[in-house]
Amino acid sequence: MSTLALRLALAPTSGSTVGASQPALSGTDAPDHHGRPGDRVSLLDHDQRFCDALVAADAGRLGELLTEDFILVGVNDGSVVTRTVLLDAISSGTVQFPAVRSFPEEAIVRRIGDVGIVVGRTGMSFTDPGGATFTAGSRYAHVFAFGSAGGGRLLSVQGTEIKSGLPRSG
Repeated sequence: MSTLALRLALAPTSGSTVGASQPALSGTDAPDHHGRPGDRVSLLDHDQRFCDALVAADAGRLGELLTEDFILVGVNDGSVVTRTVLLDAISSGTVQFPAVRSFPEEAIVRRIGDVGIVVGRTGMSFTDPGGATFTAGSRYAHVFAFGSAGGGRLLSVQGTEIKSGLPRSG
């Protein structure tokens, strides 16, 4: 995938509002996570380390957090970005995330067997290869795979931009 495709896959549209407020289930309102005690804390920690690695542009750390067959589905257009393309763009500085703010108190966290899922909300800034900065609020689903060693790695990321003015549920 080209750098342009990566930019389009990751870039929220301009004019969005970071962290647009939408009703959300909090961790206490969310469906039962079906996991072991401590899974919520562990998965939210994994989730935060991914965001931190993006902001720090730490491709080495990011590579440790991602499975070999990791895919990212873009926030605004549904483009699929592979692990290699993402790591190359981060390490070259072609893609930058100056800020990613998460809201762990709103996250829905589930662990079923060797799979962990975090559905959350972020406010993010993204700088594309041309230097344009975009900001947006998004909801995301991060899927983690846990191996026999117990460590979780990020298998898939799906983001959806939160657009203001949409009808609210609930």
